[in-house]
Amino acid sequence: MTIQERIDRTLVRVAAMAALATAVMASGCSKKSSEGTPSAAPSEGPVVALASSGEARSGPPPSTWFDAAAYAKQLAQAKATPVGDASMPWLQAIDPVYVDTSKYTKSAPWHVCFSNASLTNPWRTAGFATMKAEVKLHPQIAKFTVVDAGGKDEKQIADISDLLTQNCSILIVAPNTTGPLTTIVDQACKKIPVVDFDRGVRTDCPVTFIHPVGGFYYGVSSARFIASHVKKGGKVLVLRILPGVDVLEHRWAGAQHVFDEEGIKVMGMEFTGSDPAKTKQIVNDYIQRFHTIDGVWMDAGDTTEAAAEAFQDAGLEVPPIDGEDNNAWLQAWEKNKWTAMSATYPVYQWRTAILAAVDILSGRKLPKEWVLPQPEITRETLHEFISPNLPPTFYAMCGCQKMPGFPGAWGGQ
Repeated sequence: MTIQERIDRTLVRVAAMAALATAVMASGCSKKSSEGTPSAAPSEGPVVALASSGEARSGPPPSTWFDAAAYAKQLAQAKATPVGDASMPWLQAIDPVYVDTSKYTKSAPWHVCFSNASLTNPWRTAGFATMKAEVKLHPQIAKFTVVDAGGKDEKQIADISDLLTQNCSILIVAPNTTGPLTTIVDQACKKIPVVDFDRGVRTDCPVTFIHPVGGFYYGVSSARFIASHVKKGGKVLVLRILPGVDVLEHRWAGAQHVFDEEGIKVMGMEFTGSDPAKTKQIVNDYIQRFHTIDGVWMDAGDTTEAAAEAFQDAGLEVPPIDGEDNNAWLQAWEKNKWTAMSATYPVYQWRTAILAAVDILSGRKLPKEWVLPQPEITRETLHEFISPNLPPTFYAMCGCQKMPGFPGAWGGQ
């Protein structure tokens, strides 16, 4: 059975789960997920995992972020044909429902304000370089004010409060975590138009929410690949960045659902903090304790190369593993011919955030939920995305290759 056939099978089964969840909700007996939407009961977790101390314990509990309806929706969206020019995926939209923004029309010059969660990993750094390049394409933006929360919720809340006193024409927010940022985003919406992108909040008050298909699909596609190369009952190590971020939680919830369905055991789930050294040490510890790891699933790809190197250092074959579209990983994958794939979360959404702000202040309609395409990289397409003249931290799906300043603004030559 191909990976796509497996996904199609899952889509049918989850659609039934979604219908059941809707029926339960209608009966008044629904369980609310962490995002405030009905959630079907997830299946039981794996039997054995490794505690931080190295002692055996029961596996990771079923994710409280699993939402059967959202899961099924994302799998369907991944198969849909986006509206718009395929050569400009940052302007495409999947199943768009447009909203009128005429009430937000404002004469230029504009003051665009951006509250960023952080620049703590290469994906975000590449995204910010792309965003700044997009700003330069719009002379109506006379001032671009950026504040960086450094990965701290409290700092981002204070940052947004301060921005609301600075006569911003519009506010763009990339939330640090989902729950804690909701209240301040709600407050901001009452004063100025808001664009939310990358990570979500638990309010629909932003004029638009921009994101690729989503975390559930990312988790499904990468977990399906690993499951297709690991025998039933095989043991997979799960490496995650941090908890509490909706898109990352959805990636894990989607992957866990697949592993449960396919009879794959999660031998351990660890948080890496996007630290390559920590990632390598975690993998080495598991190798020393268990000797055999049948696969490695990661909820982000910035440290996939480090995880693979741990196996190489131990003189072992790298097991099936997933990454993203960062240049270092793509080059290492190509060189070593590993069994791998890349599920992506395209950087080009940082362009879309600025384009959305321009549309809103110009009074042009745009999607209420702007869902962007989310391609995968396979062994067959890998060569198309490698950039030998760009740094290891460059992300191929930036949509920036024809922008003024490329490649220098992204660290290339």
